[in-house]
Amino acid sequence: MLLFVITGVLLCSQQSASQLVSCYMEFDYQTGQCSRFLSAEVEQSDCCLNPAYGFINEAGKCQSCGSAQWSAWSSWSSCTVSCLEGVRQRRRTCYGIGECDGKERLQTAPCIELECCPVEGGWSEWSPWQPCSVTCESGVKVRQRSCSNPPPICGGSCEGRSTETYACYTNMVCPTHGSWSSWGSWSSCSSFCKMEGSQKLPIKHRTQTCSNPPPSSNPPGKDCPGPGVETVECPELPFCPVDGSWGSWRSSGGCSVTCGLGLRQQTRECNNPAPKHGGMPCLGEETQHQVCNTHQHCPIDGRWSEWTAWSDCARHGRRIECKKLPGMQRRTRTCEGREYEGRFCDGDIVQNQACYNVRRCRLEKGNWAEWSPWGFCHPPCGSNAEKTRTKVCNTTYPTDYPMLVGLNKDEPVTFWGTPLPLCGAGDEVTKNIDQKDLCRHVPDCDDDGEY
Repeated sequence: MLLFVITGVLLCSQQSASQLVSCYMEFDYQTGQCSRFLSAEVEQSDCCLNPAYGFINEAGKCQSCGSAQWSAWSSWSSCTVSCLEGVRQRRRTCYGIGECDGKERLQTAPCIELECCPVEGGWSEWSPWQPCSVTCESGVKVRQRSCSNPPPICGGSCEGRSTETYACYTNMVCPTHGSWSSWGSWSSCSSFCKMEGSQKLPIKHRTQTCSNPPPSSNPPGKDCPGPGVETVECPELPFCPVDGSWGSWRSSGGCSVTCGLGLRQQTRECNNPAPKHGGMPCLGEETQHQVCNTHQHCPIDGRWSEWTAWSDCARHGRRIECKKLPGMQRRTRTCEGREYEGRFCDGDIVQNQACYNVRRCRLEKGNWAEWSPWGFCHPPCGSNAEKTRTKVCNTTYPTDYPMLVGLNKDEPVTFWGTPLPLCGAGDEVTKNIDQKDLCRHVPDCDDDGEY
């Protein structure tokens, strides 16, 4: 309820200090971008009649008309090192009117791209030279070596080339066979348009020469295969063109929305006359829009608050702590933010459940859990960032308590409260174990100290 009141005060203060802004019909909470431009020089209070709209503020940034919300977390950055342990980071941004719940804008987590770092290998001895690659004119001989003395480790390689070549000559002359040059450009069509109803089409041609290379005479080479000229008809030539011209503007419908600001559309047709036979189309737009104001605020749907914590497990007129007697507990939530005939929240306001009260009870001996995964680095930047993991004493709950209760023995029951952790020797009460370590290769913080 307090968050609702604060949001209302912020909205009222914004409307009272309204100013002319550029108004947009959509705001993207993931990118912080405005889209679907509506109009310039609209009062901010009018633009924000619809909380889904956005506007450009005095700083030149897009702002949402809705209440403050966090964007989704960005993708994790690359690890700060390519091998062994480093860190990666992700960020989020608060958009909208007011302040977002929580202050964490940056998260930093440990990462390992490779468990080891690459080590280069060494080359083997060169192989013998292979025979010449041709039987006439000049060619090449090749020899090779392998990266195996020793082999590289963890994705490493050898520096240098694995193959060497040198020229060889056979003292034999090779014949040169003729090959076509590239086709030349097509000539212009014999006419730029065709006569309507005529069956005879204009033509165009292109040529190529047997010169890439020409055939040798001694020893004799082969001539180029096929013809050196290609002729085709010019397809789909247009009839003589008629340029188009616009008809009159006509309104097409009312305002595009029933609340907030919208657009009223006008259309015209390119039919005065219409373009014909490849004539130029009409220049300009076939539609235009005018801003329309409904002076009605758009509905704001209700949103559930978080559930309250479960109430203490109790039973009227009886003490049930550490006993095989079920009690009841409840939790509630509220439907917040609904205005202007928006939809009510779906679901229940109250939840009840049966329970056994085992708070600070001595139950059966527990057992230590495995270490938890390493948590986020805190602070999320700078050389002092630390990560933490925890080992907890798992509770062993009684197995002889009925787990279905009620008149028909069909209502599930849960254990509530934190029993005494008993993972030590005898009946000694134990505590969770925390382990801390420095995060490695963490980027420095910004100059202004913000995370």
